[in-house]
Amino acid sequence: MNAATGHIAPDHSHEKKHGWPQTIVCGVDEAGRGPLAGPVVAAAVILTHGHIPAGLNDSKKLSPDRREHLFMQLLGCAHISFCAAPAPVIDALNIRGATHWAMVRAVAGLAIRPELALIDGHELPSALPCGGIALIKGDGRSVSIAAASIVAKVVRDRMCVLLEAEDPRYGFGRHKGYPTREHQLALTAFGATRFHRKSFGPVAAVLSVT
Repeated sequence: MNAATGHIAPDHSHEKKHGWPQTIVCGVDEAGRGPLAGPVVAAAVILTHGHIPAGLNDSKKLSPDRREHLFMQLLGCAHISFCAAPAPVIDALNIRGATHWAMVRAVAGLAIRPELALIDGHELPSALPCGGIALIKGDGRSVSIAAASIVAKVVRDRMCVLLEAEDPRYGFGRHKGYPTREHQLALTAFGATRFHRKSFGPVAAVLSVT
């Protein structure tokens, strides 16, 4: 419980329940399931006991500046890995499959092999390189998953800024690929790019008339 706001904040009770810090536990989360363009990014984070940044929370509950601040802190005190599944992978595997594909690779990319992955959501990816537990709304319950949600969100947002630099017509840096009015008007006017998810309805609709 956050005394200042009265809101329940994530803690390390789920990690401790499974033997942390003696057991190596990573948190896993993703960013970007809903957009029409850009990758879905999964992150895996192992926090260091005694060096957990204050204020970790579900990335959606944090301002961009606060996310960036915590991201930079995490770079200095945690083991971090991430994987981005681009639009062609999303179209080939569907968004669920691509998310799980990225999660498995993010966990496998950690410099230290975890013994357990706490994963945000209600199901586990297959082929995890360690044991796994799914936690519904885990980014608001576990500090490890909250840390992963911040990393995934910041990394994906930065990627979208790079997409805008490559093709400024769509405003990717502003809407991050989500189906805003600005984005949908640009999609209608200019068509789909290689960054767009062609299996998603609004993109498929544009492609069907071009």
